[in-house]
Amino acid sequence: MSPAEYVRAIEHHICQKNDGHLIRIVGPSFDVVCRWERDGVPLKVALRGIDRYFERYYRQGARRRPVRVEFCDTDVLEVFDEWRRAVGIAARGAGESTPRFGDAAPPAAPGGALEDAATGDRHSPSLPAHLERVLLKLSSARALGRLGADMDGLLDRVADELDRSRTQARGLRGEPRRALIQRLADIDRALLDAALAALSDGERAALAGEADAELAGYRVRMAPEAYVRAHQRLIDHLVRERHGLPVVSFA
Repeated sequence: MSPAEYVRAIEHHICQKNDGHLIRIVGPSFDVVCRWERDGVPLKVALRGIDRYFERYYRQGARRRPVRVEFCDTDVLEVFDEWRRAVGIAARGAGESTPRFGDAAPPAAPGGALEDAATGDRHSPSLPAHLERVLLKLSSARALGRLGADMDGLLDRVADELDRSRTQARGLRGEPRRALIQRLADIDRALLDAALAALSDGERAALAGEADAELAGYRVRMAPEAYVRAHQRLIDHLVRERHGLPVVSFA
């Protein structure tokens, strides 16, 4: 996709989100979108960031005015940060023109991670708070019913185990804490594997195609083994998003 096509696609999407109101990407808006494209934000990631802004905007009440694309900049960058952490793409370092690939990216922060407004540093919640948020998101995922009845039993068992762990997590130190954190990683992988197994062949192929499209701008700069890892991690991320599954692992 050329930069011009990228800008036109963003313009089309922002017009649709504004109920057809014509929004031209010119001036400051054009600079913002060009920066997204230059920084390697995949188109679908940018669209998800725009959608996130609109979801929050509409929760505030009736629409007051058309939304310009630069209003969505923070949300787009947050979604891109989540995406690259999930895929394993590190941010650019000083003096670098392209991002680094492989396993160099910090692991995705647990659900509900906080960010320091002054420094931009991300702070993970405590282990009990993390488990509380995971349980809330599991409850929401089950209520959505996107995974089907076959997954209900697994979600119930996981919720029961995590609820018991939550009462024991406060004050854990040393080996017991490490064992619990490893167990959370195992549960996270089991949930993703079960969600993938519940998909049809066509749905899995569609996810693979979506992952290919999102990584297209990076593939030529990635070693084959790095691409395979990133592709699988992105499929996991897409499955998690589609079904509302929490990040059970705790980093």
